[in-house]
Amino acid sequence: MRKSRLKEVTQRKLIEHFVAGTTARCASSLIGVNFKTACYYFQRLRELIFEEVEKESKNVFCGEIEVDESYFGGSRKGKRGRGAGGKVPVFGLLKRKGKVYTKIIPDAKSSTLLPIIKEKIIPDSIVYSDCWRGYNALDVGDFKHYRIDHSVRFVHCKNHINGIENFWNQAKRHMRKFNGIPKHHFHLFLKESEWRFNNPSPQLQLRKLQQWVRKNLN
Repeated sequence: MRKSRLKEVTQRKLIEHFVAGTTARCASSLIGVNFKTACYYFQRLRELIFEEVEKESKNVFCGEIEVDESYFGGSRKGKRGRGAGGKVPVFGLLKRKGKVYTKIIPDAKSSTLLPIIKEKIIPDSIVYSDCWRGYNALDVGDFKHYRIDHSVRFVHCKNHINGIENFWNQAKRHMRKFNGIPKHHFHLFLKESEWRFNNPSPQLQLRKLQQWVRKNLN
């Protein structure tokens, strides 16, 4: 990655605004840098985050895991949810009281979801899902599988997927402020949202970004 020509004090302010969730347009106005400069620097920060998160992608989950899919972007009109046109399907796994993992998928078929689950979750773990037929194979697989029927209830004792649904809400709320994200950059914003969720402390986010920037951009 090419080194930055920005002064260190300007980079430090941009990183602080990035951690705070400020848009590039607002950050450029507050700091006094060109809007395109702020956009480009924020883009480079997201690329750094993507690279670091991908290094951890081989980590596996065990214990109690929630799985779910969600759909991002596309037109607000017409069909929503599974099968909605123009939207990007994303599959997610969340270890309760732990981290989340996301992956962009072509569809929500069992043949797509099951290999990801087998790769990321240790056998004999407890897997919670909704009643989507794409999870049917889990009933005869290597996992203890529990379903929650959202047409009846959203929580039954420990049977729910509220954790992963909370992540989807946080990720969409964060992305909504950008008023549209180009599809070819969506993977960067998705992994940024994953990284923020897995590192909820702003102080920790700041320290990590400063460390990566010193190593890659200065």
